[in-house]
Amino acid sequence: MRKAFVIVNPKAGKTRSKTMLFDIVEELCKNSYTVNCAISLYPGHAKELAQNAANEGYDLIVVSGGDGTLNEVTEGVFKSGKKTPIGYIPSGSTNDFALSAGISSNPKTAINDIVSGNDYLMDIGKFGDRYFNYIASFGAFTSVSYKTPQASKNALGHLAYIIEGIKDIGSITPCHIKMEADGKVYEGDYSFGAIGNSTSIGGLIKLKEELVSLCDGVFEVILIKQPQNPVELSTIIHGLTFSDFQDPMFEFFKASKIKITTDASFDWTLDGEFEKGKKEIEVSNINKAYILRKR
Repeated sequence: MRKAFVIVNPKAGKTRSKTMLFDIVEELCKNSYTVNCAISLYPGHAKELAQNAANEGYDLIVVSGGDGTLNEVTEGVFKSGKKTPIGYIPSGSTNDFALSAGISSNPKTAINDIVSGNDYLMDIGKFGDRYFNYIASFGAFTSVSYKTPQASKNALGHLAYIIEGIKDIGSITPCHIKMEADGKVYEGDYSFGAIGNSTSIGGLIKLKEELVSLCDGVFEVILIKQPQNPVELSTIIHGLTFSDFQDPMFEFFKASKIKITTDASFDWTLDGEFEKGKKEIEVSNINKAYILRKR
């Protein structure tokens, strides 16, 4: 009989993870899995649980939580050296990765898709010594995901990010950054930057689906220059609203390896979780690094 290991973050999103645990176990048992479960109790715990489960030979690891919990599970499985399939039941507030990967936000649909779905090889990003599934970002809005109070996330969901983002707009500080990407150099003062593998950034910024593949070995990179007047700010808002990055206020390109140099360290977020900045960072795309099971 096949073995499944279920990892639940009880604090994710609107705390749906705990209430759906029985449905997850029931569906897996109906499909001939023996099931063990564990609760993620502290930051990094889900990574430890996933790495141990992969090393112990489980046939499937199911994670119920937000994108940050999925990040930990993916890194744990990747570091084990195994290709244990991962099933994701999104229960966070925004669930950017699930939206990009076509994973249902309905828990029962998501678990049904896991047990009856297919295996897909997916890329991950390496950011210094850490890994990310779908986004590394800095500047405006990047602090929203970890500054927004958990109580607000639980009560308001996506609206909480929007409210926090509006407050963030008034305190935009430009970041001087140099990016060397696949033989080209991009340098300037930017109010926002993202290195991603996603059609959604922070629940606020969207990329057209035809621009993004989650398994092509390259990132989509967007840099937004610091606006100097209301006209430039209006241009940026228009570009973000319509996913149009042709204006000179934007740099939009694809790259597999990026070397980042700054004149002062500033902080980043990786899959919505805080990451302390450094003056020099190397980022690389690891092509088809893990298996995601979905419809």
